[in-house]
Amino acid sequence: MAVNDKQRRYLKGLAHPLKPVVMIGNAGLSDAVLAEIENALTYHELIKVRVSGQERADRKQMLDEIAEKTGADLIMVIGHIGGFYRPAKKPVITLPR
Repeated sequence: MAVNDKQRRYLKGLAHPLKPVVMIGNAGLSDAVLAEIENALTYHELIKVRVSGQERADRKQMLDEIAEKTGADLIMVIGHIGGFYRPAKKPVITLPR
């Protein structure tokens, strides 16, 4: 599901006060980290992930890879933090049209 610009702005506003749920260190993106991101997205719908110890291009590539593998939308990237949204089976967050 692709979110439009209005929905992206709305989700960024909701994500702003959130703390990162998953932290990715120097070991990179492992299967265990991906499983944890999957669990967090299933439970929360909207999460932040912190990527540490990488260059800017590597961080962006890793965040894009997370979005691709989890089926989530990358809604924001600020420094080392990326925000992801994936609607639940029974969505809690209602997006504006």
